[in-house]
Amino acid sequence: MHETAYEITTLTPQQPTPTPGMLPAEIPPGVQMVTLPGGIRTLAYAPQQAPPAPPVPVAQPIPTWAKTTALLTPTIGGGIAAAGIGLSYAAPGLIAMSEALWAAVALIAAAAISVPMLLRIGRNAGAGKGSTHITQNITASGMFGKANGTINHR
Repeated sequence: MHETAYEITTLTPQQPTPTPGMLPAEIPPGVQMVTLPGGIRTLAYAPQQAPPAPPVPVAQPIPTWAKTTALLTPTIGGGIAAAGIGLSYAAPGLIAMSEALWAAVALIAAAAISVPMLLRIGRNAGAGKGSTHITQNITASGMFGKANGTINHR
């Protein structure tokens, strides 16, 4: 029939690696199971590995906001100090100005009370000679007619 160009074969199991006759719990401290370059596994003393050194910290750059704050701090402090010095020099003038303002407020309050009282006194003094009455009569004919009026003094 058909001849094939290939041959089917099965894999043969590899020979097992010899293992030591000791259980892992029986291996003393400092002894480890090692594999030699030839593939043979055996027990051997292995030097203890030192723990890895901690990573060396890398210097981080200073954030921009910290630089800005550090530069603004003396400026703001100097501004506050200058304002304090200015207020200390201006304090006598501010005290005098506040006293002048209180005097102006008192004058306005006195005028608000005294002017109506003086007007009332002036009306009462002139009431003895009589008061003038004005009467006005206005007439108009039609909705858009010209208005005529008379004024009577008594």
